[in-house]
Amino acid sequence: MTTAWTFSKRTLLLGLGSVPAAALLTPAAARADIEVNVNRADVQPLPIALPAFGGGQVGSDIAGVVSADLARSGLFRPLDPASFIERDLNSAIVPRFPAWKQINAQALLNGQATAVGDRLQVDFRLWDVAQEKQLLGTHMEGSAESWRHIAHKISDAVYQQLTGEKGYFDTRIIFVAETGGRGSRTKRLAIMDQDGANPSYLTDGSAIIMTPRFSSTSQEITYMELRPQGSKIYLLNLDTARSESLGDFKGMVFAPRFSPDGAKVAFSVERAGNSDIFVMDLKNHATARLTTDPAIDTSPSFSPDGTKIVFESDRSGSPQIYIMGADGSNPKRVTFQAGRYNTPVWSPTGDYIAFTKQTGGEFHIGVMKPDGTDERILTSSYMDESPAWAPNGRVIMFCRESGGGGRKLWSVDITGRFLQPMPYPGAGSDPAWSPLLN
Repeated sequence: MTTAWTFSKRTLLLGLGSVPAAALLTPAAARADIEVNVNRADVQPLPIALPAFGGGQVGSDIAGVVSADLARSGLFRPLDPASFIERDLNSAIVPRFPAWKQINAQALLNGQATAVGDRLQVDFRLWDVAQEKQLLGTHMEGSAESWRHIAHKISDAVYQQLTGEKGYFDTRIIFVAETGGRGSRTKRLAIMDQDGANPSYLTDGSAIIMTPRFSSTSQEITYMELRPQGSKIYLLNLDTARSESLGDFKGMVFAPRFSPDGAKVAFSVERAGNSDIFVMDLKNHATARLTTDPAIDTSPSFSPDGTKIVFESDRSGSPQIYIMGADGSNPKRVTFQAGRYNTPVWSPTGDYIAFTKQTGGEFHIGVMKPDGTDERILTSSYMDESPAWAPNGRVIMFCRESGGGGRKLWSVDITGRFLQPMPYPGAGSDPAWSPLLN
């Protein structure tokens, strides 16, 4: 379902009164005063005050979602509302900055939600408390039901203003929802907001669903469906609910993934114990074989510019990571450290490749540069697998299984510091992140 709203970056002038012109800063100028460094593992979360927005329950709910978003990023520390000295602050009121300095707030976000018929209008302002400056003033609106999406948009705006990078909160996660025990497990295609809200199920459980993947350009996914008679790869447009198969193939087809422009899908085909990588043009369904090695080649993932593909292969004797041209040319191994490497995924920003690694009796999620250097292990557990990047390339979601069974969705940032379970109560695997919603 497409959410109808508008996102206006006009500065809010209503009620500024005698606020000096210096308070109406451009984002670039403002960022010099408060800045959160997303690259440092030792960064201290920024104390930010988020009083309930005016407008009754919906205003309070919006502020609550924004607070949870920012806290979950690990870069912000929302202050306890019980410590607030100034009350009843809304977007038309200039804060009494000494009251916020007294509780050590470095940033302050206040706003107002207004219902107009079946529409919701939200105004908010972000302040640098120490400098007593407005950093951002914005108006958003949408349907009354879209209040959570508006809240995530606000989170993205605050995140971008204070870090200099795009946010990732107004997104969705496609994943495999799992129910039942071993041997009788049902795997359905599921979707939810990135914070675990609004989960819904897109398949009925009659087939096993595996490796769903989002297009980076649209609300379209591809996934593998496994039935007793064989496997197929499907495309599903989430806006129109239209579904189509990529066709019938000789052998088992699996591990599909879109090209960056959404025009192609790369996937693996297994025949007689040998697995190779293919790519299909979605306009005419023309298919080309990219690998011909007598080994298992799988898990293809395009570079953001579409010129290369990273993949997993055991052609050297154990699963390792290789990179080749998008046409299959010049395959080159890039991992040489001890361990077995699986499920490589290129970052949307192109600077890293995430992977699953097995060493000894543990599994890890790690990242490395595309040439295999600067490898960093971010997680370790009984079973960590299936990394998926947020659209800004700063957070990785993955699946973790404990020794007692049961798979859950977790996330970790690329510094490895902010590791946490996702707020989805059920079992899940194979997550994939959507692009930002419109």
